[in-house]
Amino acid sequence: MEDLFPIVSKFKTYGTPAVVKPLGNGLVHDTFKVTTAELHSPDYVLQRINRILFPDIDTLQRNLVYVTNHLRGKLPATDPDRDRKVLTLIPTIHGKRYWTDGTEYWRMTKYIPFSQTIETLTPETVYTAGKAFGHFQAMLSDLPVHLEETLPGLYNMEFHLRQLKEARENNRARRRRKVRKELDYIERYAADMCKAEIAHRAGKLPKRICHGDPRIGNLLFDQNREALCVIDLDTVMPGYVFSDFGNFLRTAANTAKEEERDPDKVYFDMQIFCAFTKGYLASSMSFLTAYEIAHLPFAATLFPYMQGVRFLTDFLNGDNCYQIQYPGHNLIRTRTQLRLHESATEQLPHMQEFIHQHLLQ
Repeated sequence: MEDLFPIVSKFKTYGTPAVVKPLGNGLVHDTFKVTTAELHSPDYVLQRINRILFPDIDTLQRNLVYVTNHLRGKLPATDPDRDRKVLTLIPTIHGKRYWTDGTEYWRMTKYIPFSQTIETLTPETVYTAGKAFGHFQAMLSDLPVHLEETLPGLYNMEFHLRQLKEARENNRARRRRKVRKELDYIERYAADMCKAEIAHRAGKLPKRICHGDPRIGNLLFDQNREALCVIDLDTVMPGYVFSDFGNFLRTAANTAKEEERDPDKVYFDMQIFCAFTKGYLASSMSFLTAYEIAHLPFAATLFPYMQGVRFLTDFLNGDNCYQIQYPGHNLIRTRTQLRLHESATEQLPHMQEFIHQHLLQ
């Protein structure tokens, strides 16, 4: 492994950095744990930022400073776990938000001790995740500064449909004949799936500060399996609450894997929906509007549809965006997502009834 101690020395650390080892299995950034020699000195997390995915490093890091400062300000100064509930950004020795040699870009945060990740999706863990992400949004609902979009158009359905239209017309990889059924399915629901953008322009749907990548793997839990800290804040930016709600359920409520070839195994799990929704509403009711609450079931249908559109666009363009393991991988992914959308749409009345009954309690 490369010698990263010269990089570590560019940051204001306390204690003597003794060991630098890879941390986790993230797909976006290269992440390392920096262990210090002294018993009571903090350890750190060093990241090489993926500049291909995030070309505007200044905006990325400025957003992180705004968000973490605001979250920390919401916690009582007497809270003994205050530094474990929010990421702590470590400045460079020159007081900057990141360090660069002009080619690579690095940042550092304080390592959160006595924490763990939980990948097991049960009604209990999903309820806890829903509560944590709802609380995260609630804490940021009064952020006094404007965040820039680190990935413009990330969850804009109209944008993704325009990209698909362009891919279909260009037919760069000569694959359009293979996906007529999928294209017809997408076209059938296109108008309804753009409901969020239409509602926003009509003044019915506000933009909120959302996490952008709400997976259970982006939560740290304490030793009692209670949610401790929301991590991976690169995509925290303005959006609709639908994005965090629907995107979590897109993976959590899918009874099959993203690459499942058998559509009969793909089903939208209502038990997971109910657990997540109950937790989410328990911590987000203070700021959500009636329109947002009523359309949470729509969000559960939107995100498998949106991801299906994105996979199909990449398939038509020749698989340039998502890594594939075999020819047709993106088409399999597309079909899985569209089947999940179909299943979630079938469950819409049950989702709406659950939210209605929950609000009456």
